Amino acid sequence: MSTDADMAAYGKAAIYLRKPERERIEAQSKPFDAKSACYVADVKELYLKGTIKSKDGGKVTVVLLDTVAKRRSANGSGANYLLATASDARPAAPGVRERVAKEEDVYPMNPPKYDKIEDMAMMTHLNEASVLYNFKERYAAWMIYTYSGLFCATVNPYKMLPVYDPEVVTAYRGKKRTRTTPISLCRLTVNTKRVIQYFATVAVSGGGEKKKEASKIKGSLEDQIIAANPLLEAYGNAKTVRNDNSSRFGKFIRIHFGTTGKLASADIETYLLEKSRVTFQLPDERGHIFYQMMTNHKPELIEMTLITTNPYDFPMCSQGQITVASIDDKEELDATDDAIDILGFTNEEKMGIYKFTGAVLHHGNMKFKQKQREEQAEPDGNEEADKIAYLLGLNSAEMLKGLCYPRIKVGNEFVTKGQTVQQVYTLGKSIYERMFLWMVIRINQMLDTKQQRNFYIGVLDIAGFEIFDYNSMEQLCINFNNEKLQQFFNHHMFVLEQEEYKKEGIIWEFIDFGMDLASCIELIEKPMGIFSILEEECMFPKASDTSFKNKLYDQHLGKSNAFQKPKPAKGKAEAHFSLVHYAGTEDYNITGWLDKNKDPLNESVLQLSSNKLLASLYPAVVEDTTKKGGKKKGGSMQTVSSQFRGTANWFLHDQPSKYFGSIALAALQKPSTFPSSTCIDLLGIIHVRYIVQQQHLLLAHSSVPCLMKNFQVIHQLRCNGVLEGIRICRKGFPSRIQYGDFKQRYKVLNAGVIPEGKFMDNKKASEKLLGSIDLDHDEYRFGHTKVFFKAGLLGTLEEMRDEKLATLVTMTQALCRGYVMRTEFVKMMERR
Repeated sequence: MSTDADMAAYGKAAIYLRKPERERIEAQSKPFDAKSACYVADVKELYLKGTIKSKDGGKVTVVLLDTVAKRRSANGSGANYLLATASDARPAAPGVRERVAKEEDVYPMNPPKYDKIEDMAMMTHLNEASVLYNFKERYAAWMIYTYSGLFCATVNPYKMLPVYDPEVVTAYRGKKRTRTTPISLCRLTVNTKRVIQYFATVAVSGGGEKKKEASKIKGSLEDQIIAANPLLEAYGNAKTVRNDNSSRFGKFIRIHFGTTGKLASADIETYLLEKSRVTFQLPDERGHIFYQMMTNHKPELIEMTLITTNPYDFPMCSQGQITVASIDDKEELDATDDAIDILGFTNEEKMGIYKFTGAVLHHGNMKFKQKQREEQAEPDGNEEADKIAYLLGLNSAEMLKGLCYPRIKVGNEFVTKGQTVQQVYTLGKSIYERMFLWMVIRINQMLDTKQQRNFYIGVLDIAGFEIFDYNSMEQLCINFNNEKLQQFFNHHMFVLEQEEYKKEGIIWEFIDFGMDLASCIELIEKPMGIFSILEEECMFPKASDTSFKNKLYDQHLGKSNAFQKPKPAKGKAEAHFSLVHYAGTEDYNITGWLDKNKDPLNESVLQLSSNKLLASLYPAVVEDTTKKGGKKKGGSMQTVSSQFRGTANWFLHDQPSKYFGSIALAALQKPSTFPSSTCIDLLGIIHVRYIVQQQHLLLAHSSVPCLMKNFQVIHQLRCNGVLEGIRICRKGFPSRIQYGDFKQRYKVLNAGVIPEGKFMDNKKASEKLLGSIDLDHDEYRFGHTKVFFKAGLLGTLEEMRDEKLATLVTMTQALCRGYVMRTEFVKMMERR
């Protein structure tokens, strides 16, 4: 453990990275009863601290403790936060509260010396409650980074901390993880400084202050990299229930370096933009760009796009929140507009971006009526259609025809199919998505300096596992992707462990925990899985949501444990099937999945646009004659799910050259795909998990952390795989210590087994010492250079050492007091 002197190298960041030496010493000396200290399950708070009073059969009586033992306020603001540790807790007033609970609802508590521990896999007792309170206590001290086995978990502080300063980078450079404190990029080497400088600028969720800084400086490659963030956030982020500025698209950011470590170039690759949010938002949600434009901060945009300053004039953007307390839309518009200039977009392209955005907004104002006795929409007035056509450079009549009677692919042929009122917003969503992907291409063109690239550091940022009241096809895609990534992590983690065991000569039967998730993944992606059945249904003109549901039930209900019939819940949207994910069981509603998957659109209308930029977003389909067997029709079925499934498999495992060609072609023709060279199977991986806090509590008083909401945090820990990762980590031998260090530290437990005056090598001494201690000998293994322990055993040894030292100290004190008293007694007798 580093001393305060060691931590001095981190400068003012030291207090945000590790507990001070004084606090660690105090924690070790605090009284603690390991047999009675516990957590007990609670309906309101999830877990409460307590002490076990008695046990009777399967029932346990627990005395509850005041978990909000210390509340502090900054400047009298009343913005309180939690700072309660195992030893801080005290009986709640008034009186003593007791709780009788089932034995399985009571969990052991770790000793005080494990409070704010840096790596939770080292805890003596690892359970949900221990993990939750460790996060809370570290966050209350602004320690936002915590190891969790191979994960580095970070809690968003919603403020800049000095943990990215140059002196911190210098202190981390070249160090192994075991010799540093947690930080998300701490295991990188010579290029760390550049990467941390970049990500420190864009890391703060919402990014308003940094966006403003980025807009002031133009020219350098670093500035252009930073400028990409506000533009992509304006179009790709949204306010969700849990985050005011959540990325609603996946991205893979690569920073390229030359041989000397100098920044050479960068590129950004995007993945699965949730375009459904363009036309639909839940009550507590919204996007960004529409509201930025309607601030009237730049009046010329109002006139150019034919919109108003009142969001309620546009049904498409008035379903959810109109304003967000943590976001200044005027400042954000400045950042977005400046970013477009910094990134080298031409004035014509810039005007095109705003016009297309306005056109998408007008789509929600178009009125249609349903023909009697027909499932067919027809225009009800042309005013809004004329505005859209003007902004897009289209013929109004042809555009309406394309909306109401799009050409869709059925099998390998195009057919014209009438649309219902609910299906006519496809054009707006398509334009929004294509424009977003085109902006990414233009950004990459600007960031491509043609300098030599020798190394790169990449960051994959995707939406975490989502469990909402209403879950549709987008949530299935996101959750499937998280299942694949979690499977990859499980496998990757134990491959690393196996390599270490093999190197140390540890006998170990390798278990691939990635297979734990196979049943759910196969249910989604394998032949006759959910995606396959969905794609098959899209080939039949008469297919419906009901026929799709029936096929799913016929194929999987009662045959796969991961597929279940949902249980109706009051107050929640109707669900059609449930999937058992690693993060929990989730209900899905399949309404509209066939249309989402086919994405019907008459692209030929847009190809005739007088706006060259819009026309270029919809290139004509070119027949492929490169494959054996001659021509392949360009109209072959390519559904959203088939693109997504192929991408997920390619991204994690396959060779990228099998799938994609140029960046532009991949981005425009396959919206959900990555370009080449991002197979993470081939990369060195650092796993980071991100936890969002209640941002609105921090707005007025950012000097103090907010009070964590237990249910919210645990939900995220389950969904992002932190608890799963710890569980798997503990299956192996996560704790290990060099023989010399072990002998020196734990010799006190039984010094007699190591003879004085005779040489005994450290390994043999460690073997003798452990053999003489009352431990489960299956809980540790001897390697060539170190001894490996199951999770928690090292903590048990620490407790035994503390008890032994306490006994020795007490004995020494008794001897000293006896000597003093005897001496005093002799003096008294002599004075007589």
